[in-house]
This record gives sequence, structure tokens and C-alpha cells, in this order.
Amino acid sequence: MAKIEKTDAEWSKALSPESFQVTRKHGTERAFTSPLNDEKRKGMFDCICCGKPVFPSDTKFDSGTGWPSFYAPASAEAIGTSTDRKFFVKRTEVHCADCDAHLGHVFPDGPKPTGLRYCINGAALKFKSEK
Repeated sequence: MAKIEKTDAEWSKALSPESFQVTRKHGTERAFTSPLNDEKRKGMFDCICCGKPVFPSDTKFDSGTGWPSFYAPASAEAIGTSTDRKFFVKRTEVHCADCDAHLGHVFPDGPKPTGLRYCINGAALKFKSEK
């Protein structure tokens, strides 16, 4: 599948200012500000930009960090990663595999079974409840 590409003007028109800043400009929302941090229903968290399913609710856990956290993505093909060296710290950035939207970062301090903590901006996600 070809990457979804749009201009900044097209993304800006399609997204809220906060979602545009987070996903297209690699921003970070303030901790504990996303209503998705407290979302507990069964369903799927999709990329806010393109709608790709990126994290299932059954991998979500309360990390106490203030951002929605997951221990695994929907599939290996759902996300991509790259090295982020902003703020003089080496981190692993997580982005949507289809549109390259910045979602957040992954850290090696999560729960079993993966030991990973995908710390994801709520502004980069939309939740679809199971029906």
C-alpha cells in the first residue's frame, strides 16, 4: 500500500490544531489531558489522521504517566519506529505505518507479555468502540 501523503495545509484542515501539532509536527500533548487516557471500553484505537487501526483496547494499561499506554500494537504492520534524538535523549518514536503520523514513543518498561510501553498521545488517536 502506498503511503498517504498530504500537504501541511491539507492535514491542518482535516485535524484539530492539537492533533495537527502532535501528529504532523511531532509534538506532545500535556500529560493527563486526553480523555482517551481514561477510556476503558472494548474497541480499537485508530490513527486520527488516516483511520488505520493501531492499538487494540485489550493491550491498553494504566501506566500512571498521563498518556494512553499499550503493551502491543494492533499488528506489526500497524506502526513503524525511528530513532528520536530530541532533547538530548535517544528515544524510539512510534508512527503510523500508513501516513507517518507521529503517535508517541515506546519504552522497555512495560508489562508482560511484551515488556514494552507504547506511550501514545491521545490527540493522535480516535477510539472506535466495539459494537
